[in-house]
Order: sequence, then structure tokens, then C-alpha cells
Amino acid sequence: MVDTIETTRELVVDNREKNNGQYLTFLMDKDEYGVDILAVQEIHGWVEPRPIPNTPEFIKGVIDWRGTVVPIADLRVRFGYKTVTYDKTTVIIIVRAFIQDAAEQAIVGIVVDAVSDVYDITSDNLREAPSFGNRVDTRYMKGIAKVEENMIVLLDLGKLINLDDLQN
Repeated sequence: MVDTIETTRELVVDNREKNNGQYLTFLMDKDEYGVDILAVQEIHGWVEPRPIPNTPEFIKGVIDWRGTVVPIADLRVRFGYKTVTYDKTTVIIIVRAFIQDAAEQAIVGIVVDAVSDVYDITSDNLREAPSFGNRVDTRYMKGIAKVEENMIVLLDLGKLINLDDLQN
């Protein structure tokens, strides 16, 4: 039993160390989320994407980013927030994510309400994502960081940007 507890603690500490680093944070409604800053390629002002038929609802279409066709995922739709009209604070964060179980990388734009800040996240302010059972989907979460009075949900881009989800 003690071995199991120690192994679990080692996994938690190891997982926290992997998540240490700087995170770009952004807002969705009044909630703050973060992505590893090393995955961020560019913060791009809002441009209307070219719709693509037969894609999931959260895929708004594609844009031409520096000669690359990039799918645009709306996190408001993906996370079940109410839809809003895009305005001058709406941005597209272009990210590069290593896709789990696919051994490849994808470049995707994620639509967010506004960019917030960059924080250094360490094991001291990082907590595991809570378990809510089967009713709440936490598979996109790396963990939750507490910075000052803010609770920031850190996203796992490899799970958030799932190539299977892009196919209908």
C-alpha cells in the first residue's frame, strides 16, 4: 500500500514538473484558460474564416496564415459557452500542438474572447484537474493553476486538438 501511495505521489510530482513553464492566458466569458506559451505561434486579430462544409460545429472554417491553411476552432462552441458577436477584442491564437496517438503536429487557430497575460506556472501553484465523474469532461485539462486570486484552467492542446474530432 505504501508503495502505491509513493508511486502516485511520484507521478503527480513528475506530471507537475512537466507542466512547469510559462502559459499564455486568455478569457472565455469571465473564465481564464492557459496554454503553454511554447505552443503559441502567433496572436492574430479576428478575421472571418472561410467556412468548410461537413465539419463539426466548433470548426468555424479555415484562414490563410503565412501560406498555410489553418483550421479555426471556436472554444466558445467547443466548451459550451453562449455564442457572441466577435468584436475587436476577439483574437485567434495560432498554436502548434503535438497530437497524442497520432505522432504528428497540427497547426490550429483557437478563437478566444481576449488574451489576458503570461504567467510562470510552477509545481507550487499547479493542482491536478478535479474529478467530476462522467458528467463533466475534463479530458482537455492539464491542471488548474492558482495565480494570485485567479484560478486558471491549463489546457492540454494535444487532447483539445484531436484530429478525429476534425472529421465528421
